[in-house]
Amino acid sequence: MTDDGGDRQLLILYATETGTAQETADRIARECRRAYFQCRVCSVGTYSPEDLISETFVLFVVATTGSGAEPRAMTPLWNLLLRSDLPRDLFEDLDFCVFGLGDSAYERFCWPAKKLSRRLLALGAREVCPRGEGDDQHRLGLDGALEPWIEQLLETLLLLYPAAGVVEKNRTLGKPPPRITTANVASVPDTLEPFEANRSYFDVAVRCNRRITAEGWFQDVRHFELVADRDIMYDPGDVAVIHPTAMDAEVDSFMVMMGWANVADVPFSISHSMLDQTLPDGVPRITTLRILFTYHLDFNAVPRRSFFQILRHFTTDDTERERLDEFLSPEGADELYEYCQLVKRTIREILSEFRSTRIPRDYIFDVFPPLRPRQFSIASSVKRHPREIHLCVAIVKYRTKLKIPRRGVCSSYLAGLRPGTCDKLRITVEKGLIKLPDDPHTPVICVGPGTGVAPMRAVIEDRVDAESNATTLYFGCRSTFKDHHYGTEWETYAKNKQIKYRVAFSRDGPEGAKRTYVQDLMLEDKDTVWNLLSHQRGTLIISGSSNKMPAAVRGAVANIAEDCGEMPKDDALKFVNEMEREGRLIEECWS
Repeated sequence: MTDDGGDRQLLILYATETGTAQETADRIARECRRAYFQCRVCSVGTYSPEDLISETFVLFVVATTGSGAEPRAMTPLWNLLLRSDLPRDLFEDLDFCVFGLGDSAYERFCWPAKKLSRRLLALGAREVCPRGEGDDQHRLGLDGALEPWIEQLLETLLLLYPAAGVVEKNRTLGKPPPRITTANVASVPDTLEPFEANRSYFDVAVRCNRRITAEGWFQDVRHFELVADRDIMYDPGDVAVIHPTAMDAEVDSFMVMMGWANVADVPFSISHSMLDQTLPDGVPRITTLRILFTYHLDFNAVPRRSFFQILRHFTTDDTERERLDEFLSPEGADELYEYCQLVKRTIREILSEFRSTRIPRDYIFDVFPPLRPRQFSIASSVKRHPREIHLCVAIVKYRTKLKIPRRGVCSSYLAGLRPGTCDKLRITVEKGLIKLPDDPHTPVICVGPGTGVAPMRAVIEDRVDAESNATTLYFGCRSTFKDHHYGTEWETYAKNKQIKYRVAFSRDGPEGAKRTYVQDLMLEDKDTVWNLLSHQRGTLIISGSSNKMPAAVRGAVANIAEDCGEMPKDDALKFVNEMEREGRLIEECWS
């Protein structure tokens, strides 16, 4: 980047698991462009870490995974930065800033962003703008911190690199150029399957889609068995990446609502014209509106604030435009929250109310977010089930003040798949965070309440097949007969002395009785747990909701270290942290 108002380009590197960081990077790049700064947006997974030394200004957008871990794609860069032989002035010519994405329900909120900032400073780089931290718990979501941070960033950039000429002061007035240009073509290719050219993806048939919670129970949890027509390889703890597909009836209805019914199947080409704005992976260069809204664009998402900003440009009714202006004003933040985020109103529902909106085809990637892939922990061992992948999935469905129940896009898609039909999935497998000890006889304690038991099923099957009987499973649920996931399997393993099984049914006790959770069982077994983790140097794996459970389990281990190890409190906490540094405490958790 130069300071003469000419070629002022900054690199925006995003690291993400779900795609949210990519959308955030696009948003930052769009605002920087309106202030006449050119941006290059790139995934850290496709960026060569060694090239960082030649950059002059880098903005990092970093998501948080697990319970404070960096996204998997960021690991090569992070490992390089951690090398002990790097000189302390390695990045003395590098200006940088960081925006982290996280959830304050996690104990280590925005931890990867904080660690990255500290490490770059230690290697001589200059942090020119204070780190931003987006919080999913904020009433406006990540945008609650992102909007003011962008203002601060642009003020900083304009001080460091003064513009040649007048910089646009009110960036909300100008309509941004579209990231693509389109043109009608004669026909579409025969192959329209998403990710057809990506050889890491493969097709699986649905052999089993079975509810494993009781009928009438508030939560619908399903066991899926997916069968491939070729050999596949994965390890315990790996994840299946699934791309949902919008239902045909919903797409048809959406085309009619948008006034696109007559052109839904008209083929057109896509040219990526604004290269500082990304496109979803796998988007074909020749396509149709029906294909895009079936496979690639999400009209059922709950939008971010930036959606309303761009919607304003395509709304012709004065009353509707005034309402959007109110949403976007500083005074209207509460009203926007109550209208959208609080009740989880979808893009489709919003567009049905703003009826004057006419979105040009070239702007569809600017208005609609990508239909993102979802990651699910694999609940099987490939040694036990060759060519198969099993999943344990909670079907997301809940109510807000709106009449129609809210549904998870991908889980609803999975729930509708029918075994024994032509229903197929195109999936791939990615490495997970779990790494088992090389010796199958090294003790492993698995803590996996609820659907957190999914990767534990893979771990247990793998270790049982290795003739190990050194695995302990702590499982927790509400009721013996309602949501005891795979309970018969665990009891059979325990009866055969292949695992030790401890289960907490938190709602089965008498009314008003103290509830028992997995951490309580661990404290009851404190002598055994201490022997396994300290004397035998076993591994502890925690999987499940990131809300309170992981911190409670870590706290239980610290209490056990204080009691059985006769450690002061500070030393007990150090024991837990040391286990994590050694790879003997692993968390695979999600919010």
